[in-house]
Amino acid sequence: MTKKGLFTALCLLLLTTKSLAAETYKIGVLAKDGPVKATKMWKATADYLTTALPGKTFELVPLAFDAVNPAIEKNEVQFFLVNSSMFITTKVKYGATAVATMLNERQGKSLPSFGGVIFVPAASPANSLADLKGKAFMAVEESSFGGWQMALKELVDAGIDPKKDFTKLLFGGKHENVVLAVQNGSVDAGTVRTDTLERMQKDGAVDLTEFKIIGKKEHKDFPFVCSTPLYPEWPMAKTKATPDALAKEVADALKKMKADLPAAKDAQVTGWTDPQDYGTVEALQKTLKIEAYAPK
Repeated sequence: MTKKGLFTALCLLLLTTKSLAAETYKIGVLAKDGPVKATKMWKATADYLTTALPGKTFELVPLAFDAVNPAIEKNEVQFFLVNSSMFITTKVKYGATAVATMLNERQGKSLPSFGGVIFVPAASPANSLADLKGKAFMAVEESSFGGWQMALKELVDAGIDPKKDFTKLLFGGKHENVVLAVQNGSVDAGTVRTDTLERMQKDGAVDLTEFKIIGKKEHKDFPFVCSTPLYPEWPMAKTKATPDALAKEVADALKKMKADLPAAKDAQVTGWTDPQDYGTVEALQKTLKIEAYAPK
C-alpha cells in the first residue's frame, strides 16, 4: 500500500471510530440498592433500546446518590433514570427533560404513581403523626423521595420538626434496613416507599400484621398501604445536551415495550408512558425548601 493509500485508510478508520463513538449513549441509573441490583434490573432496558434503535448502542451506568448530579452536570450520561425528586433537581439546575414515565408492575397492576408509608410496630401506642414526637425515627436517605421526602412533607404539615421533635433521626440507606429496624425495635417508627412492606411480606421477611400504618390514606385502584398523596413514578430523562430527535426515538421505543419482554420483567415494569406532570414534586421541594429549592 502506498503512503497515500495508508494515510487514506487511517483517516477512514479514525472517522469510522469517531462515528461509532458518537452513536454510543450512556444511561445513568440511580443505584439505590447498589450497582449489582441496578445492573440486574436495568441492563436489559439498555439492551432493548440498542436492539430497537439500529445503529445506536446504549450502555448502563449505575450511579450512587451523590454521583447523579455530577454525571448530569458534566454530560457524562445522555439519559438517566432517577427518582422523581432528583429529576426535578436536574430539571431546575441543569435543564433536564423527562422523556417517559415508568409504569410499575405491582400485584398485576400497572401503576404510574407511588407514595410513602409511615409505620410503627403493631404494639406501639402511637396512632397519629402527632404521636411520633419524642420517638426515634428512621428513613432511607435524605435524597430518597418515597423513602423520606414524601413523609417529611406529611410530618411538616402536621407541625412536626424532625430535627427537634424526634429523639433520633436516622437513615438506613436501604428500604429493607428501615423495615427491619422498626421490626426489631431499633427505632420506634420509619418510612419507606409504597410496596416495600408488601414485597418483603411476599419474600417472607416480615408480616404486615407486625406493623401499624400511621396517617393511612386510601387511593382508588392503588393496592398498597400508604400515608401520603401519590406522586408520579420515576422518569427516564435526557440531559440538556441530548438532541430532542434522539430523545423522541428513545421515548417512542420505550412506549412500545411489551410487558412480557426481559427489559420489562427485569425492571418490574409493565412498560412506559408519556411523561407525567411532575409539578406536585416540584411543589413539594418548594414547600420543604429542599434539593433544587434549598437555601443557598
